[in-house]
Amino acid sequence: MLDQTNSGPIAQIQGLRVEFQTKDGPVVGVEDVSFDINPGETVCVVGESGSGKSVSSLSLMRLVEYGGGEIAGGRLLFDRDGKDQIDLAQTDGADMRRIRGNEIGMIFQEPMTALNPVFTVGRQLTEGLRLHKGLSKAQAEARALELMTQVRIPEPEARLKQYPHELSGGMRQRVVIAMALACEPKLLIADEPTTALDVTIQAEILALMDRLKRETGTAVMFITHDMAVVAQMADRVVVMFRGNKVEEGSVEEIFENPQHPYTKALLAAVPKLGEMTGKPYPEPMKLLGSKDKQIEPIKGSDEVLLKVRNLTTRFQVKGGFFRRTVANVHAVEDLSFDINKGQTLSLVGESGCGKSTAGRSILRLVEPMRGEIDLAGKDIMALNQGDLRTARLDMQMIFQDPFASLNPQMQLADQVAEPIHNYGTLKGQAVNDRVEMLFDRVELPRSFMRRFPHELSGGQRQRVAIARALALNPKLIIADEAVSALDVSVQAQVLNLMMELQSELDLSFLFISHDMAVVERVSHHVGVMYLGRIVEIGTRQQVFENPLHSYTQALMKAVPIADPRKRKDEKDLNFKPIPSPIHPAKYDAKPSEYVEVEPGHHLLITDCGY
Repeated sequence: MLDQTNSGPIAQIQGLRVEFQTKDGPVVGVEDVSFDINPGETVCVVGESGSGKSVSSLSLMRLVEYGGGEIAGGRLLFDRDGKDQIDLAQTDGADMRRIRGNEIGMIFQEPMTALNPVFTVGRQLTEGLRLHKGLSKAQAEARALELMTQVRIPEPEARLKQYPHELSGGMRQRVVIAMALACEPKLLIADEPTTALDVTIQAEILALMDRLKRETGTAVMFITHDMAVVAQMADRVVVMFRGNKVEEGSVEEIFENPQHPYTKALLAAVPKLGEMTGKPYPEPMKLLGSKDKQIEPIKGSDEVLLKVRNLTTRFQVKGGFFRRTVANVHAVEDLSFDINKGQTLSLVGESGCGKSTAGRSILRLVEPMRGEIDLAGKDIMALNQGDLRTARLDMQMIFQDPFASLNPQMQLADQVAEPIHNYGTLKGQAVNDRVEMLFDRVELPRSFMRRFPHELSGGQRQRVAIARALALNPKLIIADEAVSALDVSVQAQVLNLMMELQSELDLSFLFISHDMAVVERVSHHVGVMYLGRIVEIGTRQQVFENPLHSYTQALMKAVPIADPRKRKDEKDLNFKPIPSPIHPAKYDAKPSEYVEVEPGHHLLITDCGY
């Protein structure tokens, strides 16, 4: 343990102001923020995109200057070894290089961009140790191995010789954590370190950071917009809004007695696992300050709209001199389910379980190997390209990343109108009227119709994507992680919008997500996927209130709950590593066999390795 006799704060941010120079003059990123971080405590800084939380952390590392920002005011006091405090805002470059990575470590949000693709993991891990600690090559390698074991990376010796692209997202994030901890910093800054990760990996990484904090006495500044993660990790919480701190308090005070209206609105927008217990149908969230539209629970109908039977999609792995198929990636294996008219079926599971491939296979954006897809009586698998194009009038997709799915050079009105022009469903003024109506539906002002995608926030762009998906009056919408990249309050509004449209237009959704609390809020039926198969499927109540498959239970256990009194313990989490979905070309996959536990609740009995 570190000596904590010096009880003063390790870092103090006092009156920080950060400005960015743009063509239109200076833009204030952080206006006036002050808070302290004490040894051995976790301070969570929460707020939405653009609230200034990342800018505050980059200022402490003095990295904000490399992104066009400048520290225009305030002091950043850092306590070096209890001897003297220095003001990081005034420190010269050479001293900052000694502090960065050595006394202050940082975990960045995007592990792929934080690692150098041309160096092995081992080389990147030992670099800081040799630079700051003066270790020999052999000592640095021994310490790197120790760190890899500490962050629970399997087969650490082999991993040190690999390159970042050979590791999964969760593994890469662990390497980044190991790098940040290598020199035993006194302060660790974690900027959204689990946003892009699956629930199970997120739970493990949070438990890991908490354990390392207890073992080494490191202070942690944790930046996130996920209130459930805050409840799991924080000792103290700082709430930021538009570049200012609006509230600060202990984690219990913030969750149980929030004072500022913004904090109250933020907490009201968080879907909590277990909120829907006992309710048979999905219903929109009640948001603070929103116009109170009373929507009844969405029942939908018993009429089947989409019938999928034995859907199998594999990707070939070519190799050898003649580029023959040597193996197959079994992305989707023997999938069967129904979606009723006006209802939502959610597919949940971790990255790589095949849920997105399943969605794309139904639209035949990826060609399935075999199976039946029946949409409102049409056999989708039997259609030629021309007929398939016509059939797509009835089925549309909302993609995960709205920025990538919109054309940066087209005005938004034209993008929403594009499907209408493509299919010629309306002409002349009727097209404009329809586009205006769609903008009203997704609650975007009509003045936005002349804007371009880069002029909108993430949530607004996702609304444009929803408007475009609705342009042709489809019967089925496949939403692939449609809200995973959005802030809590925006996510809540977009989810409510999707449910409202469902109830008014009788839409059916295939909702693909790894966020269990969101799935619980929107679904009529839930299918849990693991390694390309559905391991459990039933109504939302059956799957959430009585999970029977061991994988479903592990997934539920991993979900952090937005309540500081219900924290997860590391010993509750025991996940098995996921086996590879790649099998030799001659491999014969067993068919999926199910047992019906109660009417409508099916459980996989074929061995899937979990």
